[in-house]
Amino acid sequence: MSSKLKSYRFRRNPSSSKKSSQFTLSDEQKQEIREAFDLFDTDKDAAIDSHELKVALRALGFHVKKDEIHSLMALYDEDETGHVTFQQFLTICTEKMADRDPLDEIRKAFMLFDDDKSGTITVKNLRKVAREIGENMSDEELHAMIDEFAKDREGEISEDEFLAIMRNNGDDF
Repeated sequence: MSSKLKSYRFRRNPSSSKKSSQFTLSDEQKQEIREAFDLFDTDKDAAIDSHELKVALRALGFHVKKDEIHSLMALYDEDETGHVTFQQFLTICTEKMADRDPLDEIRKAFMLFDDDKSGTITVKNLRKVAREIGENMSDEELHAMIDEFAKDREGEISEDEFLAIMRNNGDDF
C-alpha cells in the first residue's frame, strides 16, 4: 500500500492505560502539534489564548466545545495570563491523543475511504483518495492494493478487512 495512503499512525502500547504518561507521541505527531501551535500563535508571543487554543485543537482533529476550552485554560493557565505555552499545549494534545480509541480512529479512517457509504473500499474509492492527496497511481496499482487485502469480496475491502489491515500492520504505518 502506498505510504501516503498509510497516514494513520497508532503508537499506543495495547497493554497501557489511557494515561498520557504512558502514551508516547511520534516525532511526526510532535511536529504536527508544533506546526498547529505556531500557526495559531498569531501574535507570535510563544503562547496561545483560549480562542487560539480552540482553533488549534480543532485543526488537529479534536472536537472541543467552549466549556471544555474554559476548563483547559483553568487547568493549564496556572499564572492566569489568559494563555498557554507550547509545553502546556503539547501536554493537552498528548492527553487528548491518549484518550482516543484506536479502533474508533481506524473506523473514521475507513469512512474517509468509503465516501460512497457502500460499506467497502473499492478501486474507485482508492482512486479518489489518491488524487486528493496528490498521489498519482495507475489503475493497475490500485487494483493490486485491493487484491492484496480483499479476502471476502472480489475487488472490495470490507470494514473488517480494513480493521485487520490496520491492526496487524499498525507499527508499519
